This record gives sequence, C-alpha cells and structure tokens, in this order.
Amino acid sequence: MKKLVWLLVSPWLATSLLAADLLQVYRAAQDNDPTFAAARATLDAGREKVPQGRAGLLPSLTLAGNTVWNDNEIAAHGGRTLLKPRYNSNGYTVSLSQPLFRWQNWVAYDQAKMQVAQAEANFSQARQDLILRVAQAYFDVNYATENLKAVKANQTAIAQQLESAKKNFEVGTATITDTHEAQARFDLAVAQEIAATSDLEVKRRALQAIIGQEPGPLAMTRPEVPLTPPQPNDMTQWVAAAEKDSISVQIQQAVADIATREVDKQQAGHLPTVDLVANSGTSKSFASVTGLVDTDFQNVGIQVNVPLFQGGAVMSRQREASANRAAALSALEGARRGAALAARQYYLGVVNGLAQVQALRAAMISSQSALESNKLGYEVGVRINIDVLNAENQVYVTRRDYARAVLDTLMAQLRLKASVGALGEDDVAAINALLDPASAE
Repeated sequence: MKKLVWLLVSPWLATSLLAADLLQVYRAAQDNDPTFAAARATLDAGREKVPQGRAGLLPSLTLAGNTVWNDNEIAAHGGRTLLKPRYNSNGYTVSLSQPLFRWQNWVAYDQAKMQVAQAEANFSQARQDLILRVAQAYFDVNYATENLKAVKANQTAIAQQLESAKKNFEVGTATITDTHEAQARFDLAVAQEIAATSDLEVKRRALQAIIGQEPGPLAMTRPEVPLTPPQPNDMTQWVAAAEKDSISVQIQQAVADIATREVDKQQAGHLPTVDLVANSGTSKSFASVTGLVDTDFQNVGIQVNVPLFQGGAVMSRQREASANRAAALSALEGARRGAALAARQYYLGVVNGLAQVQALRAAMISSQSALESNKLGYEVGVRINIDVLNAENQVYVTRRDYARAVLDTLMAQLRLKASVGALGEDDVAAINALLDPASAE
C-alpha cells in the first residue's frame, strides 16, 4: 500500500523505476523547486503593475458619511439662555473624480508595462537557471557515478595485481617490493572509493534538494556520445546574438527604459493637472432661525491645479531620476559586455570540449592497450609490477577524465544557448536523447 501511494504521489518516478532521464527530472523540478516557485509567484505579482498603472487614468468614486450628536447652548449677552438645541447632524457625499490631464499618470502607465516586461524577463531567466541547475546537478550525479565505477574497477584490477605479486613472491619470481607497491596502491584505491562514495551521496542530495524527492536511478550518457559543434559554427554570431537577446540584457534594458520614463515622470511635476470632479449628497444641520435644515446638493466642475513651488522637491527628484537613468544605462552596457564574454567563454567551451572528448576517447583505447602490453610484459619478465600499476592507474584516470569532458561539454552547450536567451525545454530534450535509459546508475 505504501508503495502504491508513493507512485501516485510521484507519477514521474513511477515511469522511471528503470532509470529517470534528464527530461523527467527537469519536469519534476518545475513542480517542486522552491526557487522556481518563488519566481513564478514574483511574475504573478509583477503582472499586477499594469492594472495599478491603468487605475491612474480611470475615474475614482468615493462615498463619505458622518453623523454627530450635538448638545449646544446658545446664550445672549448677560447670560440669559436663548436656545438649548439638541439634535443629530448627519450627511453623506458621493464624489467622482476623472483625470483629464495628468501627464505623470500616463508615464506611470507606460512604466507599468515596462515593469511587466521586466518581470517576464526575470521569469525567463529563472526558467533558464532551473534548466542549468537541474542539468548540472544531474550531470554531477552522473560523473560521481562514473567516477565510483572507475575507482572500483581500478581497485579490482589492483587487487588482482596484489594477489599476483604475493603469489610470485611466494614462488620466488618477484621481490617483496612488488607486494608492497601493490598493497600501497590498493590502500589508496580503498581511500578513493570511500571519497567517491561520499561524493556520490552528496551529489544525489543536491539533486534531491531541487526536485524535492529521492532521485532514484538515473539514466547515464551513452558510451559513444554523438556530440556536435555549435550551430552556427561562428563565435562572432553567437556574441552578437548574446549582446542583443541575452536575458540579462533584456532585464537591464527594461530597467533602463523604466529609469528613462521616470525622468519624464518627474519633469511632469512642473505641469498643471486637470480633473473633472462631481459631488452629490445630503446633509442635516441646525440653523438658529429655521431649526433643523436638510440640504441636498449636486455639483460638477473642472478642477485645475498649477504647481508653483514645493520647496525644490520637484527639481531634486528630477536630478535623482537623471542620475538613476545614467546608472541604469551603465548597467545595461555592463550586461551587454558580460553577455558577450559569456558567449565567447561557452562557445570555446563547446569547441574545446569536443576536441578534448575526441582526444580522451583515443587515449582510452591507447591506455587500455598499454595496460594489456604491460601485463604481458610483466608475465614474461620485461616489465616490473610498478609499470602495471601505473598503466592501470592511467586507465582509471583517462576513463574519469573522459566522463568529465563529455558532461562538461554538454553543460557548455546548454550554457551557450542560455547566453543568447534561447535555452528551453527543446534543448533539454536534445540532451536527453543522448542518455541511455537502460544504463541506470
């Protein structure tokens, strides 16, 4: 029963008991990652800026009422009381105000649209960041798994070599030095296995913190990953696209636009305002001649306010807005330069990564051949034990470095797409196609 409930709660995991892939993990993160949930809520809040800005252009209607109990004494000179009225005065007023000309309100409405654009860009950034965080955490688990496998394979090979050295020493065909060397390498391999096991556990918990549940088995990369160069294969095109379309540039562009409109808004503080006002209501009051009087009133008019002097506050806010605009424009230029640098960095990361993967793939073959040759040479006496141990270690190191190079290249591909603001779920699916669901870690 507990298992059934767990599968109902985690449908993505139910389909990934063999091996969850990157796309499944990403979709789980969309539902469970608290950082992304906060970004989604922030977007909803940001979209409310437009209705708030539009409200400054629409009429406002208010209702006010009052009731007062009065106990008065009206006396003539000399102290003789003339009247002691006791009465209740009350009334209500309905007021309507429609802005006819308030330039700062129109500017605020334009700013509200820009603030929504900024909120949308921030959410796009959060979505890209989620993809990168999930992919990095996923690949960290993959690498830690591959590293642990390599450590165990190296340990097994060293154990065999240690056993062989002991037997050869017993029959007198090897020295005790061979046994000591093999034992030292075996002890080091044991320590490496402990560290690799701990690292894998840490990486799995980091992924769990994003998706909110136990990751379970994960699909590994295929043995021969078909990596492709960037398209277009021209760094200058990627740099130009990053300077224009990077999410960070879009965010800073929105900030600069808002700051520019803020200057216009503060300049409007020198302009008059024109409103259509209308009031309707009734009141009950006391008059010494007629007693209680009921008054009904309705009025409609145009109200004009002309600012003359406000202690220099308008000019000060205008200077402040101008300084903030200059700061925003400088930040925009910094965002463009940062985006260009990121595009160059990740483009070179992909290109160099492809070359490194190809070189390490060849090195894996040659290091395995070298190991077999050293083992054969040790058997016939032309190689010593340390040669075999070094060859085995080289196989382990090359296998580990190859796994790291593949995963780093895949991450560089994702980060390159993110640098031009084009990273999306399609790119996750493309990377996901390079995984083998049958090879669960």
